[in-house]
Amino acid sequence: MLRQFFRFARVRKLVLVDPTHGLVAKGTNGFRGKTLTLDQQRELFRRWTTGEHVHPHEALVGMLALLHGASSSEARLLLVTDVDHVTQTVRLGKRPHPVPLDPASWTVLQRCLIHRDRWRTDNPHVMVTKGTKAGRSPASTAYLSHVLDDCGYPPRIIRSTRLVDLVNTMDPKLVAAAFGMDPQAALIYLGDHVDEGRLPNP
Repeated sequence: MLRQFFRFARVRKLVLVDPTHGLVAKGTNGFRGKTLTLDQQRELFRRWTTGEHVHPHEALVGMLALLHGASSSEARLLLVTDVDHVTQTVRLGKRPHPVPLDPASWTVLQRCLIHRDRWRTDNPHVMVTKGTKAGRSPASTAYLSHVLDDCGYPPRIIRSTRLVDLVNTMDPKLVAAAFGMDPQAALIYLGDHVDEGRLPNP
């Protein structure tokens, strides 16, 4: 807008020099990634809670991202000792408090633990693969980057959907505190518009 004004003013000889010449406008730091629609989220939820042929690792990574905003790293590094069977909570990454799991997420986690037990492994991680069953290291980042390939959506989009929803419906500072994030990182997901469906009726 400012450039247009000074371009116009210079053509009309109202100013001799265009002060905006050479200026580079910085883009906004807001979130520009893709998110899932409600129908897509429902489809994934049904896939991971009722799909008989879905791998337990896919279901766990997916549900933790979809409902709890967990990153692939948080799922990858999840230890068996991070799971509290009494309170049905898990400790995820740098989050300051245990994360309570809903019944659907808890059921998916139990399926993953049963799958782990079949390996007869001493690996302390919840997600154990053929390559890690004999050691104590977590699943590789390469494995995690492809664990959701069959569902058609990368982990980042699924997690971003949850974060965008939380940050735009709650206080971003509270979300950052709960997730162990820097407050500025949470603010990136704050939209510059309000969904019409969330506005009060006139």
